[in-house]
Amino acid sequence: MAMGKKTTLEVELHQDMVEMLGYAKETYGFRSSSKALRVILDYMATDADWEEVFMNQRCRRCGSGQGWQRPES
Repeated sequence: MAMGKKTTLEVELHQDMVEMLGYAKETYGFRSSSKALRVILDYMATDADWEEVFMNQRCRRCGSGQGWQRPES
């Protein structure tokens, strides 16, 4: 499997998003949360419907929203 050269990118995330990436890391055995984010980006690049993703307004924190919540075990 070709890994390719990685570049560091500084991004601002809400705390619940950081927790979501950590959950994906733990659940799927990734070495880092960065890997979890790369998997999401690979999905976007190959399988996602960009119109569906970017044209639907979503706000997990608006109003009484709590952001991402860890699934119950």
